[in-house]
Amino acid sequence: MTDTLEELMLNPVIRALFWGLVMVTAVMTVTAWTTWFERKFAGRMQSRMGPTLVGPAGLLQPLADAAKLLQKEDLIPDSADRFLFNLAPILTVGFALGVAAVVPFTPDILAADLDVGVLWLLALSGLMVFPTWLGSWASNNKYSLISAMRAVAQGISYEVPMVLAIMVPVIMTGTLSLSDIVADQVKNGWLIYRMPFTGFFAFLVFFLAGLAEANRIPFDIPEAESELVAGPTTEYTGMKFGLFYMAEYIHTLLSSAICAAVFFGGWDGPFAPGLHWMLAKSVLLFVFLTWVRWSFLRFRSDQLMDICWKYAVPATLALIPITALYTVWHGGAR
Repeated sequence: MTDTLEELMLNPVIRALFWGLVMVTAVMTVTAWTTWFERKFAGRMQSRMGPTLVGPAGLLQPLADAAKLLQKEDLIPDSADRFLFNLAPILTVGFALGVAAVVPFTPDILAADLDVGVLWLLALSGLMVFPTWLGSWASNNKYSLISAMRAVAQGISYEVPMVLAIMVPVIMTGTLSLSDIVADQVKNGWLIYRMPFTGFFAFLVFFLAGLAEANRIPFDIPEAESELVAGPTTEYTGMKFGLFYMAEYIHTLLSSAICAAVFFGGWDGPFAPGLHWMLAKSVLLFVFLTWVRWSFLRFRSDQLMDICWKYAVPATLALIPITALYTVWHGGAR
């Protein structure tokens, strides 16, 4: 029996399906309890309790939220495009989970070791904004559509510095495979400090662009409840609304994991390299993201675009030739 299982795991399709199922289950489970953590974290920062009534220390609050959303009436506007309206939240979560396929948690825990893994994650990250626009357009609600156009402008704009920023580690390592980027850091040192000027600033831009793409404060312009009612999800109820909300958390978690892998050496660490280091780095980055969210005010739309086009894009455009010259000077990518 053991030999049969080992033979099955040697099949790349079976192995990819197995680890893909494991990752989807793990990401969905962790996402549910990150909502509890964020509420507790925000409560601590604002001198309040956060969830306390459902389970010990409110730990069962995510299950209560899921049960509440599943019981809510599923309303669809009469003038909506029903097919696209129902498809949009599914696509949003699907694109977010698709990024997990190429995230290397260890050399063995990896659903798909693609040679073009960086292109895969950038493509799916860029596509995440389109289901949001699709759902708002299908809603036939002017407030949703205005908000979705903000989301599209924001997503496309911040995709540019994100692509340019991740080109820095690609140039330094000479590969588009995420697992190979981590393996290079295990051998030659983490990219965040190997060349501090380019590595650190590329990380900052990539990190900020990830915040903007996930619509997290201070970059949550598409929602802007005080201006646009509830943003692109104005007409959504129940679990369909919950899927949009879930996709934001999944995207944030995976952005933290990608930053940990690309800039902080992934599973590499002192004494005992392994999954625990990758998880610890991802969690610390997620905590930092949460701290940013609950510490700063929302930018205006013009300020958001100024940060992108006046600062982030020129900075990353300057980092690429500097990184290329540095890499060539030291004998090419290692």
